[in-house]
Amino acid sequence: MNQDELKKAAALAALKEVEDGSIVGVGTGSTVNHFIDGLAGMRDRIRGAISSSEASSKRLAAHGIKLFSLDEIEEIPVYIDGADEIDGHFCMIKGGGGALTREKIVAAVSRRFVCICDASKQVATLGKFPLPVEVIPMAAAQVSRELVRLGGSPRLREGFVTDNGNLILDVHGLSISDPVAMETTLNQIVGVVTNGLFARRGADVLLLASAGGVERQLRD
Repeated sequence: MNQDELKKAAALAALKEVEDGSIVGVGTGSTVNHFIDGLAGMRDRIRGAISSSEASSKRLAAHGIKLFSLDEIEEIPVYIDGADEIDGHFCMIKGGGGALTREKIVAAVSRRFVCICDASKQVATLGKFPLPVEVIPMAAAQVSRELVRLGGSPRLREGFVTDNGNLILDVHGLSISDPVAMETTLNQIVGVVTNGLFARRGADVLLLASAGGVERQLRD
């Protein structure tokens, strides 16, 4: 199986995590696109979805799935999303697609976070994938200097603006031995909206696809 086939296998396995009659939290990215396409086949069994990006919202709407806003609900039973990296404690780096802030918001109001990805995304220590940091445009230079002081090498994501109208700095070379502490430290930098470490609210379930099939793992 190639990588896209593995992504699809993980995504379709996540359909079993969806509760009948519920509103589903939906993330962003290539793996999630497979999930959305699969969700279309059971749209009559769910109330609708809450999306973490304009791109996912458009795809959901194209399948006739009703979209809700967080103003309309208090809690989501399950949030389905991918990861750029995930470690053994189910801490993640996310935001390769630039939707990290809205993803964190949707994850925060979800009872369960189900991460769907192929085996290449599982790592012992986070940090090989550049860490996305969403910043207010006027603060980009100042935030970059602070990130350098922390040992990172930030690079502006050229030609990209988030759904929130902000910029992304992709930070290379960070040593992330303590994801929870690093997430907190980065979020305290003035001008940072949020960063792509999902450690304080990590995944609860991991659906990991490999050549041998999809393994369902639970966080300790």
